Amino acid sequence: MTSQDNMSEEHLPEAHGAHGGELAVHGDAFADPGLPPHEHRRTDIDEHAAARAERQVAMWFLLSMVATIGFIASYVLFKPGPETGNTVYIFPLGHISRLNFSLGMTLGVSLFAIGAGAVHWARTLMSDEEHIAERHPIEATPEVREQVFADFRQGAKESGFGRRKLIRNTMIGAMAMVPLSAVVLFRDLGPLPEKKLDSTEWAKGKRLVNMNTNEPMKASDITVGSLTFAKPEGVEESDENFQEVIAKAAVMLVRMQPGDIKDKASAGWGYEGVLCYSKICTHVGCPISLYEQQTHHVLCPCHQSTFDLSDGGRVIFGPAGHPLPQLQISVNGDGYLEALGDFSKPVGPGFWERS
Repeated sequence: MTSQDNMSEEHLPEAHGAHGGELAVHGDAFADPGLPPHEHRRTDIDEHAAARAERQVAMWFLLSMVATIGFIASYVLFKPGPETGNTVYIFPLGHISRLNFSLGMTLGVSLFAIGAGAVHWARTLMSDEEHIAERHPIEATPEVREQVFADFRQGAKESGFGRRKLIRNTMIGAMAMVPLSAVVLFRDLGPLPEKKLDSTEWAKGKRLVNMNTNEPMKASDITVGSLTFAKPEGVEESDENFQEVIAKAAVMLVRMQPGDIKDKASAGWGYEGVLCYSKICTHVGCPISLYEQQTHHVLCPCHQSTFDLSDGGRVIFGPAGHPLPQLQISVNGDGYLEALGDFSKPVGPGFWERS
């Protein structure tokens, strides 16, 4: 037998105190200490302290509104880019964009101030008394639901949301203004089209320049059955906006026998069988490059939209909904091909559906 076996009940420690009997019966070695006495905060007993806390919370919300206004002002005033005057030195980050720094700081302060104001409000003015809620089945009884609504109303009353109008109004103002930061950023989704889709770089008197040789073109340079790509005079690949310009102004020239041209109006816009059409497909804007000599059809490689250049660029197959715009051309005194104006219709995909 061990020493434990020799231990009798009289050698066990007795339970003392008010809960000694319960501990002996239930065998619970740890008594429930219960909730400590509730300690009132200064704002609970001093109305002047509560008013001061209310003003502090309101100041946080006002700071958020000021920071939001600063965000919008920074977006308008500061320009992007690494140019001189657009950067600021911040230790230890070094030179960073003035725009990015101001946007980040103002938006961060705006969001932080709302959070700080809400936390200060909860810690100083909202009720901090603890309430015991016994566990209950997941499905709430009508009594419990009614109690939830009653607790919500009581919480709203204790928070002072309805009574403390200064906090309520400044919080609503701060929360309402923060989304304006996101609205301003929508401007960076892209430039507004305005009327830019209505016109291209083509104008009366501008010569047609070969895309491959970068030389002005004469009618004699284009043979029957050939397809040649051209651009407006003065447009260079080294230009900063070259891609934007050529995306609308790229053209293709085809020469056919005058008797093969079905559309007489289209023939009148050409010169001795040389016709000039936009190279941009009217479906989704792909560049057209495949030409069939016998039928005078051009095919877009993206979705197989097919256009008849002998019939005014009419769509004969595929998803494109509009014919290719034609550029009216002639020759100048030196014999070079030149435009007599801009396209008669806007180039590009689905312009009429988008505008």
